[in-house]
Amino acid sequence: MTLVRWRPFGDLLNMHDKINRLFEDEFLHEKEQGLGVRPWTPATDIYETQEEYVFRLELPGIKKEDIKVEFDGDTLTITGERKEEKEVKKENFHRIERCCGSFKRAFNIPKNVDANKIAANMKDGILELKVPKIEESKTKAIPISVK
Repeated sequence: MTLVRWRPFGDLLNMHDKINRLFEDEFLHEKEQGLGVRPWTPATDIYETQEEYVFRLELPGIKKEDIKVEFDGDTLTITGERKEEKEVKKENFHRIERCCGSFKRAFNIPKNVDANKIAANMKDGILELKVPKIEESKTKAIPISVK
């Protein structure tokens, strides 16, 4: 007898992934027949430390010259483009799953940031943006003198 670990939601999650793929492949990109440029959105992780907000975007295969980072008011906007490879003719492809084309991500940021000190670094296909917070004024105790 073989013991099998019970995963009550395993089949449900698997079915969820299959339904998502069905809609992505068949309905949304029907005209492209799997061999064209599709819109895409890079995966992004955002976290906060005491000193800054950090944004990490997955941008493999994109040159830093093809990425633009802007900060306006309280909105951080990242735009760019992954160029389609022209080395192989489309007739020779069996499947194209990597998306190409332009993207745009915009994030609202709290007002407590120093826009002049935003830093961007690209390493191993990961764009990391560090948005430093403004040092908040500390509460100052005012002594009371008795006359």
